[in-house]
Amino acid sequence: MAEANSLTEPQFHIKGLGTPLLLVSVIAMMTLPMPTWMLDLMFTFNITLALVVVLVSVYTMKPLDFAVFPTILLVATLLRLALNVASTRVVLLEGHTGPGAAGSVIESFGSVVVGGNYAVGLVVFAILVLINFVVVTKGAGRISEVSARFTLDAMPGKQMAIDADLNAGLLTQEEAGLRRMEVAREADFYGAMDGASKFVRGDAVAGLLILFINIIGGLAIGMGQHGLDFSTAMRFYALLTIGDGLVAQIPSLLLSTAAAIMVTRQNSAQDMGEQMVGQLISDPRALWIASMVMALLGIVPGMPHLAFLGLAAVAAVGAFFIQQKIQLKEQSESEIAEVPVPVTDDLQELKELSWDDVNPVDPIGLEVGYRLIPMVDQAQDGKLMSRIKGVRKKLSQELGFLIPTVHIRDNLELPPNGYRITLMGVAAAESEVYPDRELAINPGQVFGQLEGIETKDPAFGLEAIWIMPDQREQAQTLGYTVVDASTVVATHLSQLLQDNAAQLLGHEEVEQLLKRLAQTAPKLAEELVPNALALSVVVKVLQNLLSEHIPVRDIRTIAETLAENAPRSQDPDVLTQQVRMALARLIVQTINPGNDELPVITLEPALEQILQQSVQVSGAEGTVEPLLAEKLQKSLKESAQKQELQGQPAVLLVNPVLRPMLSRFVRFAAPNMHVLSYQEIPENKQVRIVATIGQ
Repeated sequence: MAEANSLTEPQFHIKGLGTPLLLVSVIAMMTLPMPTWMLDLMFTFNITLALVVVLVSVYTMKPLDFAVFPTILLVATLLRLALNVASTRVVLLEGHTGPGAAGSVIESFGSVVVGGNYAVGLVVFAILVLINFVVVTKGAGRISEVSARFTLDAMPGKQMAIDADLNAGLLTQEEAGLRRMEVAREADFYGAMDGASKFVRGDAVAGLLILFINIIGGLAIGMGQHGLDFSTAMRFYALLTIGDGLVAQIPSLLLSTAAAIMVTRQNSAQDMGEQMVGQLISDPRALWIASMVMALLGIVPGMPHLAFLGLAAVAAVGAFFIQQKIQLKEQSESEIAEVPVPVTDDLQELKELSWDDVNPVDPIGLEVGYRLIPMVDQAQDGKLMSRIKGVRKKLSQELGFLIPTVHIRDNLELPPNGYRITLMGVAAAESEVYPDRELAINPGQVFGQLEGIETKDPAFGLEAIWIMPDQREQAQTLGYTVVDASTVVATHLSQLLQDNAAQLLGHEEVEQLLKRLAQTAPKLAEELVPNALALSVVVKVLQNLLSEHIPVRDIRTIAETLAENAPRSQDPDVLTQQVRMALARLIVQTINPGNDELPVITLEPALEQILQQSVQVSGAEGTVEPLLAEKLQKSLKESAQKQELQGQPAVLLVNPVLRPMLSRFVRFAAPNMHVLSYQEIPENKQVRIVATIGQ
């Protein structure tokens, strides 16, 4: 029984107690007297902590990898100020005994570093404070402030870019969530750095004030309480105070430098040392010119010839080796790029033609101009192939069947920057992109203008501008959604495939769907085809659903509905209507997800009666007189636009008899409007009429 109780008792964990213990120690150092050996230990720990923070800042790949830095900066500043308070107490109480009164570390900095001369120590301390306060801290604080402001301004544009990549199938929901979290973390980090830089600046000011307070207080105590003469008191207390100040200012300068490194570096896959070496001496011309200048200075009479000529020789040797390395790299790349051209024999006997010489029509094709070839060439780091694969995967999961492979080839008849998307061998869309630029899309409201090539987004027809890559941050700050050329093509392809999904579904795809159904419901698949319906009828029903943007993922429900209604009708349109009723929850959920209320647009009873008479006379297709058709088309378009401006779906709710006819009519008048019948509204949905269309 005792064992069982011990297993259920909460375990005591020491993990996570480091920071609280450190803060308690800081308070203790400010209030309780400390022995000199503990002061030495804490001062040494303070210097070590500052060195570790600087080295971590140097080797960090990107600022967010060291996101805890602002907190460490605050804790280290408090620790240093607490040590100043503790050492001040010891200096003022025991300073009359000599330079070793406050421990070995302070004595070493006061005696060894400045040679025991308090005048030199004052000058060195003043220089360190100026470097820390005026140069490093002020510059880092300004950069932190600007970075925080621009990061916050750019957040909406970055969020819209993530949404665009998600809609284009380039990101999964999990990846998009991680990228949104990274954007939020980046804003939080630079905001915290903006505040943390104020700690460093205040610490520098506090160090200067503590120096003067300690000297003045030490002179007063030494001369007034311990009877020391002015020179002795000045020597004792000034050296102790300067040693104390130097011990505190050196870690402060290191942490200020670490803060400056964090806010001035760029996101990269290299640490700061690799970036500096790679970018500073990547061009040998800089070293050649520096070598010549140093050599000229070295031969001037009176100059230190050995130093200048020696460094000139080192720079020249470095430039020579860098130039040789670049030449070897270019030579190896040119050898790899050389492709042997096969020699054909013109006298070779021609083979007899066969069916292999007849090229089948590609279901989906992408033709590109010659300047866009690097975008589809993985050897040249082309991203378009992976983007298209992501589009196919996303659409296959959403629509419920495998999207055919996209066959890509170059076409010299196209403009150099042009591309063409074909469906079943027929051109479906054409446009142009600039692979060396990025497209800034106006989502509807922006706060400024950009310089670039004005155009329209090929997928949705929005106003857009082709800008240079270095304008990306500015465009996102102004509210534009910025995407690269590969994303533009992939998004255009995704939108086109969604609108023409019915053309991509054929007998082969439906057979694969039925085979997958047979694995989980073999009796249902066997009963449906060919016992209840012919395969061609099932294909037509599924194509009807896709033409109205209804996915066929729930193939089990579709098959059960078709098998149930097949004895009563073999008409694909009638069967499609029955399937729509069975998929009512899916349809409404796709149109208006997460809401219990569905806003709808209805027809006036008189207009509905006229249209029903037309259907009864002309059949399911229905015919509407031209004047009424024009007026109805205009009213539907205006109602759909009004709903879109309010951020709500445009849904036309009509009689089941009229739904097929109006669905085809609305497809051209208002493509974004959904046409539902009364029977397709689930019982758990509330209907709210927002508009009524009359004659």
